[in-house]
Amino acid sequence: MSPLAVMLEKQRAAFRRDGAPTLRQRRADLLKLKQAVAARRTQFAAAVQADFGNRAAQETTLMDLIPVVQAINYQRRHLGAWMAPARRQVSAPFLPGRARVTYQPLGVIGIISPWNFPVALSLMPLATAIAAGNRAMIKPSEFTPATSAVMAAMLAELFPEEQVAVVTGQADIGAAFSALAFDHLLFTGSTGVGRAVMKAASQNLVPLTLELGGKSPVIIEQGYSLERAARAIAFGKLANAGQTCIAPDYVLVHETDLESFLAAYVAAARQLYPGGFTPPAYTSIINAQHRSRLMALLEDARGKGARIVELDAPAAQASQQQGLVAPTVVAPTVVLGATDDMRLMREEIFGPILPLLAYRTIDDAIDTVNARPRPLALYFFGPKGPARRDVLQRTTSGNVTINDTLLHFVQEDLPFGGVGPSGMGAYHGVEGFRALSHAKGVFEQARWNFSGSVRPPFGALANLVINLLLR
Repeated sequence: MSPLAVMLEKQRAAFRRDGAPTLRQRRADLLKLKQAVAARRTQFAAAVQADFGNRAAQETTLMDLIPVVQAINYQRRHLGAWMAPARRQVSAPFLPGRARVTYQPLGVIGIISPWNFPVALSLMPLATAIAAGNRAMIKPSEFTPATSAVMAAMLAELFPEEQVAVVTGQADIGAAFSALAFDHLLFTGSTGVGRAVMKAASQNLVPLTLELGGKSPVIIEQGYSLERAARAIAFGKLANAGQTCIAPDYVLVHETDLESFLAAYVAAARQLYPGGFTPPAYTSIINAQHRSRLMALLEDARGKGARIVELDAPAAQASQQQGLVAPTVVAPTVVLGATDDMRLMREEIFGPILPLLAYRTIDDAIDTVNARPRPLALYFFGPKGPARRDVLQRTTSGNVTINDTLLHFVQEDLPFGGVGPSGMGAYHGVEGFRALSHAKGVFEQARWNFSGSVRPPFGALANLVINLLLR
């Protein structure tokens, strides 16, 4: 038996031994997790800085730590109601029996987390698993070893390994992890890796929550303030240098507004980063491999006739130091004239590159979105009216934010997840609690009831009841 399998069995044996934790135990575990995250704010910021090469401490706090704290606050407030048995209606012929649904922990939850928000996307699923009464094993990304080390040390202080364990290692460890017989597996990452995880999990019939990604579109209705839209889009696109699964991937703007929006976006981006698109304010690309991928997307588009607008060439580029490529940045870049045969319109960009596409009518914009795989997020800028209604009704995406970007992610009472190629399942709010719980239906027979009348030997009363049930 592999060490990973031994660890899983250790947690499963502890779950069988101890049973489901009480409401008080779950709230206490969530509280100490929240307090530990807040207490290690400086350590986490330094670790993320080391892993990325540069990311502002404020950005790490806002986007990696605060979402965990706020999610735990919400879970602790609502956990009692979530855990309470829910009464259900009893079919009339079986009255006065009683029916209810009880929510039980599944057992051991596997969590595979990505590198782009290595704290939030590890600990928010963990908090959900704890709220649902489960034990958990976490496999963080190999691209963020410093952050993983801080997280592993913190969790080892808070919980015994038979309750929460962190597994580190390269891609081969991740592959072995995804093949374990968990009671549920939650994966956040790319669609391609998600397919491999789903295939591995299927060997043990492990249920999955997959939070993937895709090309999240923005539609700006003609007449909406381009300056206001540009400010929100620049924030959503350039936070974490675009390395965000729900970052705006491309913008659909009316053909008469194309150049005006370009100017507004450039101005908004420079206002966000008045010191230029360099450290310490502007986040680095995670590694040279990902930077090369982004550069290849631009070269492919340029070679196929696109117009490339780079806002500012960064002052500090990749350099060779002792044989290692130093972390680097990619300047915000806008692409006009992008076509479907270009890689940046077929692949999730996951960086600060923004294609602008023109449309003539809202129907054209909707058709452009619907011609592509269903995205993890969609953004619409415009007033309440027919255009907004049509976009909401005729497109399918994970979640939507109207007149802003990213903010649906931090609404604790909304489910968060994708649809189709952008994922399956959700793990925020009550939907997350239920996803990591077993909903057990219970029917309690009353002492006096009519069910005996429809069992052999059948008589006149049985025939009467049968006829009533067929109505």
